[in-house]
Amino acid sequence: MKRIGILGGTFDPLHQGHMIIAEHVYEALKLDEIWFIPSHLPPHKQEATVSSEDRLQMVKEAIKGNPHFHVSAIEIEREGKSYTIDTIKHLKGAYPEHKFCFIIGGDMVQYLPQWHRIDELRQLVQFVGVGRKEITGKDLNEDVQMVEIPRVDISSSIIRDRLSHDQSIRYLVPESVFEYVKEKSLYEPKSE
Repeated sequence: MKRIGILGGTFDPLHQGHMIIAEHVYEALKLDEIWFIPSHLPPHKQEATVSSEDRLQMVKEAIKGNPHFHVSAIEIEREGKSYTIDTIKHLKGAYPEHKFCFIIGGDMVQYLPQWHRIDELRQLVQFVGVGRKEITGKDLNEDVQMVEIPRVDISSSIIRDRLSHDQSIRYLVPESVFEYVKEKSLYEPKSE
């Protein structure tokens, strides 16, 4: 049985914060692998800025060279809204011998009760919240396992904003993502 951490997201674009979360959870929980799953249409956010194909490719570029990081396109291939319940049910059916945990930001833990079919989802997967020492699973949600990570204030929206103002994102994203964004002219400033 493999123990797999799932890190889902829009990854619009993937940044160093995502990589730090994945590595810290992998190590803290002694997982076998981390699977990055880019969403097709996130149910709680507006549509992504760039295509799902570009977002998937950025993840592929970022995780090259890390043997315990993998990417799955199941939500992109499924299309429609990307509900976690559908993804977890699919994964459990396709990989019944694996045990999955689903990684979320510590700030999202308090919103878990509002997730689509959360009661059923809690029966299928262990949630892992990431955050700082002062955030604890006991304070926020009894059944969420918390993993402490260094505070990294990077977000995809900050990166998109910097790019829209023709500012550098070097070192905010993995170098391979930086090169991919440049090569494909993604997130270019809007002409006025």
